[in-house]
Amino acid sequence: MKYRFVMKSKTTALGFSAIDEHRGEFRSDPSARPARRADRSIGLSNRSVWFSVGVIALVSASIAAGPRAAVSTALAQTESKHPNAGPTEVDQKTSERRTILGVKGSRFTLDGKETFLLGFSYYGAAGAPEDFVRRDLDDLQRRGFNWLRVWATCNLFEQDITVVDSTGGPREHQLNKLKNIVADCDRRGLVVDVTLTRDKSNPGTGLPNLTAHLRAVRTVVTALKPYQNWFLDLANERDVGDDRYVPAVELKTLRDEVRRLDPQRLVTASFGGHDLGPQDVRDSLQTAGLDFLTPHRPRDRTSPAQTEAKTRETLALLMEMSRLAPILYQEPLRRGYIAWNPTSADLLTDLRGAKAGGAAGWCFHNGPERESRENRPRRSFDLRSQRLLDQLDAEELIVVRRASIEIGRNGDDDGRRRKPAPQVQTHRSE
Repeated sequence: MKYRFVMKSKTTALGFSAIDEHRGEFRSDPSARPARRADRSIGLSNRSVWFSVGVIALVSASIAAGPRAAVSTALAQTESKHPNAGPTEVDQKTSERRTILGVKGSRFTLDGKETFLLGFSYYGAAGAPEDFVRRDLDDLQRRGFNWLRVWATCNLFEQDITVVDSTGGPREHQLNKLKNIVADCDRRGLVVDVTLTRDKSNPGTGLPNLTAHLRAVRTVVTALKPYQNWFLDLANERDVGDDRYVPAVELKTLRDEVRRLDPQRLVTASFGGHDLGPQDVRDSLQTAGLDFLTPHRPRDRTSPAQTEAKTRETLALLMEMSRLAPILYQEPLRRGYIAWNPTSADLLTDLRGAKAGGAAGWCFHNGPERESRENRPRRSFDLRSQRLLDQLDAEELIVVRRASIEIGRNGDDDGRRRKPAPQVQTHRSE
């Protein structure tokens, strides 16, 4: 959807802790790590003995620098060598890529295995502190999410974090942040949706014409070409009849340029606010040569119950054309958008309908409160001062906790048994 925000006098107060906060914290702050079960058990395992000896040795070696420096150095260095620890920053930068996104019929594949993409909107990622991104990705991946959507043309709430300028050329600082996010997600096994937008009247928030759009495609594809865990949305809601409109013939030009630069790259272009008809499907797959469909369905109160049937109708259109392709629900209904505010039950019904109907993925969409003061919380649209999970309300946190369970996926990727997530209480004044 296109967002034009009006300041209201109504205030919104938000205060709560994010789910699994204690787990999200200790990865980025080794000193705050809770004790492991093995370390609390009677008798130390070989691994615990090794870890303890390593700490003692490193503390001794660095004692000359002072007690605090010695302990800090020991923990940091031992953390990188401990068998259960994740890679250090240096290790991460040099580690090989490992995530390959593909398409098989009407399904996506990750590393060759058919996979339902469970995503979340993360539009303002290029403006978020690294610690916020790391903690959000830790928590959401732990809950079974494997895909995030990032806007490459994002200029909202006085934050210009677009990765390309109005001519489509690179803005190096923001482009490097996007590259780092894609690289981190590649190591994690996560998919990134990188979205461009046409905007003829406001070049700062989108690309004004085909020439700039082509250059932006070259900039983004060239920068991210080493990674195979991302796809490109050429034009957000490209069929809406306003400044975002991109005709199918121009989509084909853009698609051909991607194919020339990176023949294996998956490409789509999203539709705004409606279900797809035969001409929409033909424009996407036959005229433009896109790889899959990304409809943005209606957001009224009847929509969640219709998602399964509408998905089946679109798949039937594909069968009639003898061209199977995935259907990805990239931007479904969300809270804070219209007067009718969907509950967690509505959002989860929409997700179940998408999966049951044969869609290849669904996104937990989130955005600003349109009727609150300064549109707060702004959620994924503004990640500068609060990470995403600290901006979600109680209903949204239920979706985060339940989404992977609803589609039959275990949220714990490592398969280990974990304690139940603590209950989160949210207090808001409307």
